[in-house]
Amino acid sequence: MTENMADRSFPRDTGQTAEPLLSRLLPAVVLYSVVAAAVALAFFLPGATDYVGADNDDVMRLVEVRDFLGGQNWFDLIQYRLGLDGGTLMHWSRLIDLPIATLIRLFSLFLAPDRAEAVVVTIWPLLLVPLLLLPLGLAVRRLAGVAPMHIALGLGALFVLGCVRFKPGSIDHHNVQLTLVMWISAMLVDPERRASSYIVAGIACALALAIGVETTPFVAVVCVCVALQWVWHGQSFSRPARFFGLSLALSVSAAFFLTIPPRAYAVVTCDNFSLGFYALSALGGAALFLLASLPTQPGRLVRVGLAGVTGGLLLLTARIIAPQCLGDPLGTLDPLLVELWLNGVTEARSFLAEAQFEPEMVGGFYAVGLFAIVVCLVRSLRREERELYLVLLALIGASWGIALLQVRGAFFSNMLAILPLSLLIADLRRTSAADPENPSAAFAYISTVLMSVPVVWALGGVIAVHGWKQAAEMRTLSSAGFSNGEVGECGDQTDMAALNTLATGIIAAPSNSGADILRWTPHRVLTAPYHRNQKGMLTELYIGLAQPGEAKAFLRGAGVTALAFCKTDPQTDALIRRKPDGLYANLARGNVPDYLQPFGQPSKNGFHLYKVLPDGK
Repeated sequence: MTENMADRSFPRDTGQTAEPLLSRLLPAVVLYSVVAAAVALAFFLPGATDYVGADNDDVMRLVEVRDFLGGQNWFDLIQYRLGLDGGTLMHWSRLIDLPIATLIRLFSLFLAPDRAEAVVVTIWPLLLVPLLLLPLGLAVRRLAGVAPMHIALGLGALFVLGCVRFKPGSIDHHNVQLTLVMWISAMLVDPERRASSYIVAGIACALALAIGVETTPFVAVVCVCVALQWVWHGQSFSRPARFFGLSLALSVSAAFFLTIPPRAYAVVTCDNFSLGFYALSALGGAALFLLASLPTQPGRLVRVGLAGVTGGLLLLTARIIAPQCLGDPLGTLDPLLVELWLNGVTEARSFLAEAQFEPEMVGGFYAVGLFAIVVCLVRSLRREERELYLVLLALIGASWGIALLQVRGAFFSNMLAILPLSLLIADLRRTSAADPENPSAAFAYISTVLMSVPVVWALGGVIAVHGWKQAAEMRTLSSAGFSNGEVGECGDQTDMAALNTLATGIIAAPSNSGADILRWTPHRVLTAPYHRNQKGMLTELYIGLAQPGEAKAFLRGAGVTALAFCKTDPQTDALIRRKPDGLYANLARGNVPDYLQPFGQPSKNGFHLYKVLPDGK
């Protein structure tokens, strides 16, 4: 570390006065994390009706954790109670199940099992908050000192509070992915380019891939950034490049052999971690390690050529091993499912779809990331720590570009925007403090702070579209636009209790209700909103679309013992409008065929339950 950088990043008091507690990284991270967790719980607990997040993925994750705790094999990811006979092989990772299951076992030592589950599911996302704020604070403290660190931690706490992924009960894997992406980015902007930072970045890249391949484009951009830095700097950057490549290759290999069963080593899938993603990341990391380990680093032009040849070989490898993964991983989805399910998944909306369906949220999803991109671009053009801002531009730009295709990418761009924007706010703060009588400096400082908070943009959008009354409902700002399914989910615990009076069987129900039925009952369900269950999802759609006589054959063929009908479910409503003489349309009009027998009491949200009677009754 140079003397100048040491002075700027870690100022020390040369006298006898001890360094203030909150000037240190860890105490500051703990403070902001505790405050964020306390505020989150204060908003969540008073009105909470369930300890699991509202997203279907949170419920399904809990089902998977329960199965794991119940003895299901580490390598066995089949959800046996979902879909047609044989179940559905899920595309999720045990790397998320393991810590949640471990905590439940731990808390079960002194709490009843159901209480232990409730506590762990509630606090799990809050336990990740310090793990996200730690790299954020570390990166900004290294770059600019203590005051900017507090600005970054403050923005980070506001991001956590406004992000549905960190709300109590959110146990899906996206919050862990966000945390890993922050670690990667924070390590890549280390001004001293420590080997340890690049080792951590490589390990975090491997974990991000193993947990969910949605991060593949981001990890690819990270690898390109490190490779280009080696191309540009050569010998002076060979050590961090070498350690990044080696740590990526070794850790992604460990993740592959620890999470993939031997029978699937040669299987290529495009929606989860498998041979294709493993081979490319391991080979790319190994190639970078070898190139950066050459005894004498070649000239820049030769390095450009070597990097180009390596990139070409990796692309060729991808075309040989996993050509199907170079396109849309959901490209093989049945057109009926695209129309009636995928197009209704709010988190998969594009920018144009979001602008059409929820224009009030567009600013909250896209404005902060775009602001950060502009800041990085301007500062790099002005030669203000150009390499730092070019790296941030690549990382934020990649995440923002993904958000244009699927709005869930906005989580990542909004989070990463904190890095350059906190540095800008710190500079504007110093400028304003140096000239307190200058209103322009004060306005620039205050407006930049406000423009750096996604919730401010979302609040402005809600006010502009709906007025002040709805803007006062803060839950609108933190949950809109992010769901693996549609609104209008039917079924409550009373309905589940009615289902539990039946012998264990197979339930045909709306896709949005499938995960809850798995959670609350021992039954198998035909459908839940997961693309690997195409046959089960299509069967439920065909049942609803078919005329009552034809629907009976579908019910018999799938072995359905009970049908749950919900007119207010968006997908069911679409089926009714699409086929006015279909089974669901008839049920909506009160025309119940003789092979269905109502039972239980219709719930307030319109959940009607029917036994499927055997022939002759």
